[in-house]
Amino acid sequence: MNQERTWKQKLILGIQHTLAMFGATVLVPALTGLNTSITLFCAGLGTLLFHMVTKKKVPVFLGSSFAFMAGIMSIIDDSRMGDPDFMEKLAAVKGALIVAGLVYVVFAGLIKIFGYEKVNKLLPPIVTGPIIIVIGLRLSGSAVSNAFYYNGEFSIKAVIVTCAILITILGVSIYAKGIFNLMPILFAIIVDYLVCMPLGFCDFTAVREASFFSFMDPDIMAQVLCVPTFRSDAIIAIAPIAVVTMIEHVGDITTNGAVVGRNFMIDPGVHRTILGDGLATALAGLLGGPANTTYGENTGVLAVTKVYDPAVIRIAAVIAIILGIFGKFGGFISSIPSPVTGGIGIVLYGMISAVGVRILINSRLNFGNSRNLLVAAIILVLGIGCDSIPVYGSVTISGLALAALVGIVLAFVLPEGEDSTL
Repeated sequence: MNQERTWKQKLILGIQHTLAMFGATVLVPALTGLNTSITLFCAGLGTLLFHMVTKKKVPVFLGSSFAFMAGIMSIIDDSRMGDPDFMEKLAAVKGALIVAGLVYVVFAGLIKIFGYEKVNKLLPPIVTGPIIIVIGLRLSGSAVSNAFYYNGEFSIKAVIVTCAILITILGVSIYAKGIFNLMPILFAIIVDYLVCMPLGFCDFTAVREASFFSFMDPDIMAQVLCVPTFRSDAIIAIAPIAVVTMIEHVGDITTNGAVVGRNFMIDPGVHRTILGDGLATALAGLLGGPANTTYGENTGVLAVTKVYDPAVIRIAAVIAIILGIFGKFGGFISSIPSPVTGGIGIVLYGMISAVGVRILINSRLNFGNSRNLLVAAIILVLGIGCDSIPVYGSVTISGLALAALVGIVLAFVLPEGEDSTL
């Protein structure tokens, strides 16, 4: 499925990746008070920077990180653009995110010095398989919520839209031929716009209210040009989260490699992927966007389309930059009804979890072995059951990171035994 494709085909595939990342990426600035246009611009620019650092080999998109939200909100609080203290708080957040990005850079250097083998020993299949399953299942809650609920209430209309999405994606993926087989998500969105219109789900207010050129807005430029400050309280609240998100990063890169069928931990190397993620986060902090992170949504698109060309992701990154610059485009994408994104998410997130199951099967792990059973069980329960655990002040650790930490320790400490594999 990796044969050479025309630019027209790559553009269509890139649009699908943009649609997949958009909802989660713009949600972070909506909740934290940061600017959506700057966020999209930083996501696209950060993704291109990541690809340059990783030798253009890893088909990953970097979008807004939810893990940093609590730290950012603890500094910005309820202040918003126009409030007298907003720019001061924004400057502190920018400085802290730059430091967080530098934490990634330091760890990337240590991995380069001590070698990938040390990382690989800490992440055997009994750890990476369940972690990947958890990544998909943790995302599934938001997909189901959007798919079957509208404005917080269960909606039969939303169910109709979701069923239409699933039928379209399954039909195109299985029965369509040629280039049409590569566009299940795009077809699903087109079909469901037609379904949503008579159901009253379409709202184009965001398109009408959006400006043509976002960066001509003086408020947006003021945020971009705001000089970062390095306040200790902001750094303590935000920068340590990078240690936790690096574990998630390794899980995401492992997932991406499993989907593509390549070991990106070796080539181009996990030190490069962590370095690219860190530099992208530091760049976002400098410009006033939220921290960036590898996106499972786009890995799900890879799994559905089976097109793994990193150039397609770079096209999506350029589209994200354009959306950040041209407000009308961003307004149109944000008008996509939530049942549509929810229905698509059911497929994408399910594909991610299925990849985790495939890793366990291909590794021929014996689940009659108590050690394997316990490690997998604890990772699954902690990863799915825990939302966030307070660590220090406003700093929290996600359930996924906690599950990964515990799983790594258990797999390292508990003896494998002779019957650990079939």
